Amino acid sequence: MSGSIRTLSNPCLSLPKELEGLAKLSANLYWAWHDDAKSVLREIDPEPFDNGASPVQIIRESARLAELAKDADYVKRVASAAKGLDSYLAASPKDTHGVPTDHPVAYFCAEYGLHESFAQYCGGLGILAGDHCKEASDMGLPFVGIGCFYKLGFFKQLLDRFGKQVHTYPEFDPHNHCLERVLDPATSLPLTVLVDFPDRKVHIAVWKVQIGRVPLLLLDTDLAENSRFDRPITSQLYMIGRRMRFYQEAVLGIGGVRVLNALGIKPSIFHMNEGHSALLLVERLKEAVESGLSWHDAVNNVKSRSVLTIHTPVPAGNERFDAKIVRVILGPTVEGSGLDLRQIMKLGLDSVADKKVFDMTAFGLRLSIAANGVSILHGQTANGTWEHVVGLPIGAVTNGVHMPTWVGPEIQALYRSAGAPFAHFELPNLTERKNNRPVWEGIDQVKDSELWNAHQAQKDRMAKFVGERLVQQHARYGESPEELEALSKVINPDALIIGFARRFTGYKRPNLILSQAKKLMALLGDADRPVQIVFAGKAHPLDEDGQRTLAELYMQTQSPKLRGKVVLLEEYDMQVGRMLTQGVDLWINNPLRPLEASGTSGMKAAANGVPNASILDGWWDEAFEGGKMRNGFAVGSREPQKSRKLQDKYDSDELYRVLFEEVLPLYWKRGKDGLPLEWIKIMKRSIATSFYTFSTRRMLIDYCEMYRK
Repeated sequence: MSGSIRTLSNPCLSLPKELEGLAKLSANLYWAWHDDAKSVLREIDPEPFDNGASPVQIIRESARLAELAKDADYVKRVASAAKGLDSYLAASPKDTHGVPTDHPVAYFCAEYGLHESFAQYCGGLGILAGDHCKEASDMGLPFVGIGCFYKLGFFKQLLDRFGKQVHTYPEFDPHNHCLERVLDPATSLPLTVLVDFPDRKVHIAVWKVQIGRVPLLLLDTDLAENSRFDRPITSQLYMIGRRMRFYQEAVLGIGGVRVLNALGIKPSIFHMNEGHSALLLVERLKEAVESGLSWHDAVNNVKSRSVLTIHTPVPAGNERFDAKIVRVILGPTVEGSGLDLRQIMKLGLDSVADKKVFDMTAFGLRLSIAANGVSILHGQTANGTWEHVVGLPIGAVTNGVHMPTWVGPEIQALYRSAGAPFAHFELPNLTERKNNRPVWEGIDQVKDSELWNAHQAQKDRMAKFVGERLVQQHARYGESPEELEALSKVINPDALIIGFARRFTGYKRPNLILSQAKKLMALLGDADRPVQIVFAGKAHPLDEDGQRTLAELYMQTQSPKLRGKVVLLEEYDMQVGRMLTQGVDLWINNPLRPLEASGTSGMKAAANGVPNASILDGWWDEAFEGGKMRNGFAVGSREPQKSRKLQDKYDSDELYRVLFEEVLPLYWKRGKDGLPLEWIKIMKRSIATSFYTFSTRRMLIDYCEMYRK
């Protein structure tokens, strides 16, 4: 399908003939999860590549291309990687899992986390969307993504010397990335679609990002045809102003449907990943009524091909708008179409039928044939909130992660040695379990020493990365060369390294492990059994409490007792996420149950053989296994305490109990060969129970089965 979407190629790449394959490789994000392609692109200029520059920009600015063109080995590797991409794109799946080849899934999401060099994501929602696209590509599913191109992206996080979060918005030049303007198939000119807004029409350009076999279409209002007041609509992810945010979501939903129509793409399913894109339903209702259907039949027609995924039980995560704003901005779209705006507004009533509010989640649910939460527990929570309101039961499709993106190279090599396929149509050999959570037992073929050595290699790389990030951060604070050198070596690869990386907000309780000073010092103060903690995380620009917690935690890390034992990295992005989930020894997560919808970072850690020690919430509530076949550690219980204060104290006590009584004894118990054999058993079980069960491969198969129903 992607081949039928014609584009203007990036005119800015000039390459020697011997290296023409680099143009093909840099134009497709296939390289982001294929090491042969990534390595030849990185070799052009490793430093900017490692610091998040895109391959397209690196090629444009490189002075080494003529030199590399004379390197016969490099030329050969470029040709081989380009041939690998060609073979990948040409391969045909044996099974499209019920999705018609000529009627793809149209997947709408406000953000996409594809790679740190193209930061069009805020957090877990976008990372999940990027993984979803990559897996759809690997599976050969008929699939097209729809989003917006944010020239200012989401903010980059800097911390000042007191831990205060500073927001910066670097501009994305499309010519420095693998974006290509989509052409109108009718005119062969750059495609623009129009969306009706009060007293004017807004023009929307379309960019394509190719993700393996999957096209991602990004909408952009920064056009000369628009007024200077409309051009910024898509400039920044999650506009803070509510009116501007609604304009943006109208562009995404209404504009996205019009783009698909202009390209002749007729989806079998419209999948809304969160309610941000729910206005696509308004456009589809309008089309149905204009085709002659009654209101009742139009609603049923739209429902029959709509699916909504809900990602959070937290009220702030569900889009709600002032009904006055909605009536004014949607008025021109509805006017003259036969739709009654009052009926649209009624479909957007919230759980208490407040006529002053338009609830995007409620609107999406009332016009969907199926809806799901992103873990079993979250599905149950969401169902309790919404079924009685909208009359639609909320099921569950537990999230997964794209294993080729998140599993480190040394652990990946062990997977392959044990027969696990990566980025192929085949599934691994699985052992079924009664709860429909199959296990991959191939990891048991791997020697304990091999797994431990692979983990240590990834841990060493993580330690070096953390040190370099801290040097960059603290150099801005004017610290001395001696202090910076010490920071570069602050992570001790022989210590037990605990990782915590999340959005900093109240219910995730990032500072829970620091809440009891005596226990914390006992944890960190044993020179014979050293322990360190690495934190990373952003707070939303409007979340003052989250920013305050971030600053307080940073200042704790700078205290004489904790400096060098607890560190906080700024700018939590995909690179930081990869490094930490691949390299720490233990992953912790301590949300207020049941407010964690899923928690995919823990899945990434588990797949790298990093056990979780977490609250039984989100994915971990269904993933944890205790007893002789334990795959990690459960913190606390499923029974709530009577107050938030009591809950925090109980969970803090339980976290320390697990660390002192379970984690430390197992980690430091070494055999004659120096290996922590009982700990390695947990690492293996962590891999066995996550590699398929908490992968996007399993997730997409679950979605396809849901569509069939």
